[in-house]
Amino acid sequence: MTPSETAALKEHIDSELAAGKICPSTSPAGAPVMFVKRADGGLCLVVDYRRLNSTTIKDRYAFPRQDELIEMLCHAKIFTKLDLCNGYNTIRIKEGDEWKAAFRTRYGHFEPTVMQFGLSNVPAVFQRFMNDIIRDLLDITVIVYLDNILIFSNSREEHVQHVTEVLYSLQKHDLFCNPSKCVFLVTEVTYIGLVVTPEGISMEQEKVKAIQEWPEPSNVKQVKSFLGFANFYRCFVHDLSRLARPLTSLTPKDQPWVWEAAQKEAFHQIKIAISKEPVLVHPDESQPYTLKTDASGTAMGAVLSERKNDGRLHPVAFMSASFSPAELNYDTHDKELLAIFGAFEQWRIFLEGTEHPVTVLTDHKNLEYWKSARTFNRRHAHWHLILASYNFVIAYWPGKQSQKPDTLSRCADHNEIEPSPQIMLPETQFEGFGAEVTTSLLEQIKEALQDDPSLDTVIAAAADPDSMPHSVAAKFKDYTLQDGLLLYQGRIVVPDEPEIKQQLLSHFHDSPGSRHQGRARTLELISRHYYWPAMKFQVNRYVESCEICQRNKGHVQQFALKLLSVPAGPWEDVSYDFIVKLPKCRGNDSILVVVDCFSKMVHFIPCKETATAEDVAQLFLEHVWKLHGTPKQTVLDRGPTFNSKFLRALYKALHIAPSYSTVYHLQSDGQTEIKNQWLESYLRPFINHRQSDWVDWHNLAKFAHNNAKSEATGKSPFEIVYGRSPMISPALEPTGSPAADDRAKQLGDTIQEVQVSIKWAQELYKQADKGKAPLEFAPGDKVWLLATNITS
Repeated sequence: MTPSETAALKEHIDSELAAGKICPSTSPAGAPVMFVKRADGGLCLVVDYRRLNSTTIKDRYAFPRQDELIEMLCHAKIFTKLDLCNGYNTIRIKEGDEWKAAFRTRYGHFEPTVMQFGLSNVPAVFQRFMNDIIRDLLDITVIVYLDNILIFSNSREEHVQHVTEVLYSLQKHDLFCNPSKCVFLVTEVTYIGLVVTPEGISMEQEKVKAIQEWPEPSNVKQVKSFLGFANFYRCFVHDLSRLARPLTSLTPKDQPWVWEAAQKEAFHQIKIAISKEPVLVHPDESQPYTLKTDASGTAMGAVLSERKNDGRLHPVAFMSASFSPAELNYDTHDKELLAIFGAFEQWRIFLEGTEHPVTVLTDHKNLEYWKSARTFNRRHAHWHLILASYNFVIAYWPGKQSQKPDTLSRCADHNEIEPSPQIMLPETQFEGFGAEVTTSLLEQIKEALQDDPSLDTVIAAAADPDSMPHSVAAKFKDYTLQDGLLLYQGRIVVPDEPEIKQQLLSHFHDSPGSRHQGRARTLELISRHYYWPAMKFQVNRYVESCEICQRNKGHVQQFALKLLSVPAGPWEDVSYDFIVKLPKCRGNDSILVVVDCFSKMVHFIPCKETATAEDVAQLFLEHVWKLHGTPKQTVLDRGPTFNSKFLRALYKALHIAPSYSTVYHLQSDGQTEIKNQWLESYLRPFINHRQSDWVDWHNLAKFAHNNAKSEATGKSPFEIVYGRSPMISPALEPTGSPAADDRAKQLGDTIQEVQVSIKWAQELYKQADKGKAPLEFAPGDKVWLLATNITS
């Protein structure tokens, strides 16, 4: 210890011994002591009770919440604050237990006779003690947080009586106040870190100054200290959870220290937000509350407000919270609902049992009708049950008008921040792959909507159907407005702007993610997200005039078909084949094509023509089996690789019964042959002139194929296998999410539909083959053999 600490230690022990608060001890326990500096620069002795606290059974007595304490002051006009002398030291340690709290110093071994700062149960015991001695006045004229006592009244006359009653209760229990820290009969008082006035509450100036002058952290410990300090004032800060995300991402264990632009910006934005010092008004239960909520990708926010005498809404409190990992998976509709649910739970003390309905403002129009819905999934049913105890109405508040909640959850400087990613694929892998339809295009659509006079009536009817004649409202009932976009049956309406339509046609036909599909498939891709009149005609004209399509589309051979049985479900029947003799690319010169005969989903797997049975088996395990399991039946080319003993053994181990197709007959094993042709035609427009980069395109080809609607099934492979279509453009997210049981039923219905569609397609094939008898060959017959499949 330093000389000053040694002197302070001796002085402390002498005074405590004289007061009878400690006594000499021979206890086997002995906690070390240390000093911390007080705010005034003095030294305070602290005993390190961490080991004792780790074995102490915790007292779970409840502490009052900050918002609950402040709520009691909503009608108060005058205040008195009392601070007790030696608060904790006024309570005796149970006789016989003193030895457990013994501490050791250079001046001897001592044990306390009264409670000491640092013992884990001291705050709970003291809060219970204070509540008991002023129980008759608690929350009526006085609130207590540990040794901080605040007396409040509506008038000076009442206040004098209230102060007298509290002081009498303290005197009766031999409790004394520290006059230098007490404040009497004031209209503004600082209590538990907040400045309280009759108008509302604000932040303590010293704390605001401390935040403004806080130096940039240089390690995780300093970041946690800053966040802890800022978190105390979270009820004043718009969207603190989102603002702090770059900083909180540094706090998990084993997270490497990174202090870059995002962290610096977050640090300074929090300081700026706290420095604004907003005043939160006291809640008045006689006035109706307004609750504005909003949710974004990773967080939710809310503002609780009341309209005061000036006719304006004033904030009572702000709320923000990050979504849990499970909640991050909710769709937009459920995240918006969760924001409403979370706000009611957060401010239950204000909003439960209100005289007037709480008006909930949201920029998600579909939520207006949620309370009147007749069916709910389990999550919605739980929320509906909890919210049934509140008196509220949900009102649509368009995004441009709803500025505060958007600020809470969509702060422009803090979009969704992810941890530093490990680069799995280079950005060039996705060039041209859906990147063309960007947020800027959606902004172009929004602007063009305002300049398209043909849509004026539609927009007016969608914005306020009640103000329109019934016939007009009925005509446009399928149109809605969301985030400045006009939707028709959930799809974005494209105004009559040729440049925008041209961008969309190019994106959904020309990009590698779309692969120059035919007219029907291109129309189906665009129709998933967008709508405009005469779309089919314009799509057909665009596709038919595509020069690349005219040069690269392959020729389809015509001959009688031999149909296989219809599979029972996805990935039960699988077909395989190879595309060989390709230019070498990254050591590969062939592609293994694997096709699900049911959904038509494909895997294109680069490999070598010299691949052994063991190599092919490993490719099967890595790319097919781990994703889809073991097929019940395979249809494969009777080549030397597939016929090897090793692969037979693999089939036997996986319980696969091979069903060999006729050699090189396109329609008996037509699945992979057709996909081979498709892949070859896909690659032609995109690979370089040396044809040496085809490996770079095979994943995009797989996506384009699996996202395209099949003529046989009427659905894309994605839809059949996963029950949904993938998002390839920033169209609006779905507004609802079916429950697990609904999704299972939907997938079951899809499988039945596909089975019927495949059978119907086979009937059409049969009609096309009428009069074409399958060719039969006898031993000794001479036939022409297509040289494509002959290796020299």
